[in-house]
Amino acid sequence: MAVTDGETITVVKDMGLVTSVFDARTLASLQGHAALGHVRYSTNGPSTWQNAQPVYRAVGRAGFALGHNGNLTNVAALEAEAGMLPGMTTSDSDLIAELVARASPLDEDAAADGRDLERTLLAVLPRLEGAFSLGVLDASRLIAVRDPNGFRPLCLGRLAPSGGREAGWVVASESPALDVVGAELVRELDPGEMLVIDADGPRSLRPFPPERVEPRLCIFEFVYFARPDSLLLGREVHAARHRMGEVLATEAPADADVVIGIPDSGVPAAVGFSARSGIPFGHGLVKNRYIGRTFIVPTQEARVAGVRRKLNPLRETIAGRRLVVVDDSIVRGTTTRELVRMLREAGASEVHLRISSPPFRWPCFYGIDTPDRAELLAALMGVDEIAGHLGADSVAYLSLEGLVEAIGAGSSGFCAACLTGEYPTPVPVRDRGLAAAVLA
Repeated sequence: MAVTDGETITVVKDMGLVTSVFDARTLASLQGHAALGHVRYSTNGPSTWQNAQPVYRAVGRAGFALGHNGNLTNVAALEAEAGMLPGMTTSDSDLIAELVARASPLDEDAAADGRDLERTLLAVLPRLEGAFSLGVLDASRLIAVRDPNGFRPLCLGRLAPSGGREAGWVVASESPALDVVGAELVRELDPGEMLVIDADGPRSLRPFPPERVEPRLCIFEFVYFARPDSLLLGREVHAARHRMGEVLATEAPADADVVIGIPDSGVPAAVGFSARSGIPFGHGLVKNRYIGRTFIVPTQEARVAGVRRKLNPLRETIAGRRLVVVDDSIVRGTTTRELVRMLREAGASEVHLRISSPPFRWPCFYGIDTPDRAELLAALMGVDEIAGHLGADSVAYLSLEGLVEAIGAGSSGFCAACLTGEYPTPVPVRDRGLAAAVLA
């Protein structure tokens, strides 16, 4: 977390959960009128204290702090352009901060109007490619940036005065964060927008040439990443997931006794599948709330162990019954295979997997930790082979057309490269003996 009092910026960061890093004493010491917070799951650069964000650079009057959601795709080109040796920066987020610092005026009085950081960003941002929703904080302003494709969400909220608290502005990567602090959602930032918030309120700038601005929100925000109470493209994610289940039941029906969902993001789709199919919905799994997302874990052994710690079957729902098991996706298949084994051990007579997204066949270079296509189950096997590998009686996926229909965002553009192999921007393709992706 970075906090400014108008003169200096104080940064506190550490490894671990937010609740273990920021206790009441630490928070009480952070005094100021503006702050920037960040939590990170590593997709570029190792998971180390140095790579915890916000990143800070001491340039100008008070320096600046930067938080980044997404992945750059032209890191090597940016390093070469700046004359950096590979590894001089420890992550793509650190690279952005370094580029901004190098382009900033060294003289703290260089810009009489105090907008030197603003002008520096306008010069640096067009050089970046890939996914980057940014928050940048200096002594007197907060700057929010969304890349020209809008791969990752970013929204603006208004904080009304209350109980001695002044009115203010809030920027967040998900709209539920606004609800937590009592702010009202104003709008989502546009792809390619740079929003500057200072004492006079927000100002909108457009640092990218119009030909680069092409909305491509990651479609997996609706499938998996976003909280169910998030609003994306003006639509509630929970309702979209419910509709995914309804469309899935139409596209891939199953003869079964009960429908269960994999907590959390698979449950709304399971309820929708049950409603459309007429098969009763049941709670078949209890989730341990202290275990994180297992697909992020770096080794297969750890992912398998994580499933047993994360989910436990309810045998009265499962034993002797034919199950439709609804999940949001299958990435490597390790956790799903272990899950099917658990359901068999709990007495399920049949297990029919229904997935509320299309097969995940291609690497993501925009902020999901799936860089190697050779690890993606659907890239290696057909659907029937996947069912056998996982030990399921059948497997079926929602079609891409059905997914877009369920989201209901009309003509809004999406990035579905992980499903289609058609990337909106050039990406650093890593061909591991498999067919290379199609570059738009």
